[in-house]
Parts: sequence; structure tokens; C-alpha cells
Amino acid sequence: MAKISVGDTFPDLHFATPFKADQTLSSVLPEGKTAVVFLRYYGCPLCQYDMVQYAKQYERILQTGGKLLVVLQSDPEQLRQELGSESAFPFEIVCDPSGALYRQFEILPAANKLKMLGPKTMGKIALVQAAGIQHGRSEGDELQLPAAFIVDAALHVTYAHYAKSVDDVPDTERLVKLLK
Repeated sequence: MAKISVGDTFPDLHFATPFKADQTLSSVLPEGKTAVVFLRYYGCPLCQYDMVQYAKQYERILQTGGKLLVVLQSDPEQLRQELGSESAFPFEIVCDPSGALYRQFEILPAANKLKMLGPKTMGKIALVQAAGIQHGRSEGDELQLPAAFIVDAALHVTYAHYAKSVDDVPDTERLVKLLK
């Protein structure tokens, strides 16, 4: 597969969450749009921070008529044990421990750790530390970069973004604007 671009039809993914097996993207899409945000893995403190921020403001996403799916390189069984309950986050977490979806959409890792850093990385790390978030278990490719897509109910891509650094992830404010 090639990189996903605006105007493409997003594949109807088959996936597992920590609490549900054998899901399809089309079965969980609302009438509105859906943000599909590829982060790294649950133990990544930057990713946890993003997920906590999305959760805190998830009502704003729902008010657009849309929803959010977060894709992680995390094992569903281990993540289920870490989260404890399905209510830990108000959005679904797609587990891709083999990295197959990242490869399918050509969401590439950085060449090295230095290339992962962006202009906002140190500021985001300071926010992570202030929030008391610690690095957890490493999974998948440690150099994996994020990506974000917005798809409508017919799986048409209305937004596609491949991150250049680990801090290059749309925040809730940006997602809300894109989901309207």
C-alpha cells in the first residue's frame, strides 16, 4: 500500500482493541467524521500525554458528531491488563503490535533518535513531566513517528498528516476543527 492522501478511500481496517476482538473500521464509524491517530505505544510518555489530553476534551470531539480512534503498537492483552477497564479512555484504542498498519500506510520511523525531535518536543516533555507521566514498557519500533487521518462515514479521507517528529500530532483543538 502507499501513503494515504486526501481524497483516497481509507481501507476498512480489521483490528482488535484491548477489550474487543475482530472489529472493522466501518462498524465503528459514526455518521460524522472519525479521526484515526497513529501514536507510538502506550508506554511512550508523549503518547500517554496525548491520550490523556484527548480524553479530557473528548466531549468536544463528540459534539462535532465525530469520534476518535487511537492506533498503538501495543499488545491488546497487555494493554487490557494495564488499563484495567474499558472506561479508562472514552475512545477506542486499536492495537497493532506487529506494526502492520503502520507499514500498510507507510507511516515510517525516524532514521534515529535525534531525527525524532521537533521544535516542540522539549516543551511537550516538560508538560509530560509536570503531569507525572513516566515511561512505561517499550513496544514496537521505538523510532516510530505518528500520523493522523480524518475519514468520513464512507471512508473518504478528508485529512492526512504524516508527522516529521514525535511532537507533530494534532491536539484536540485541531481535531475538533478537522472533524466539523
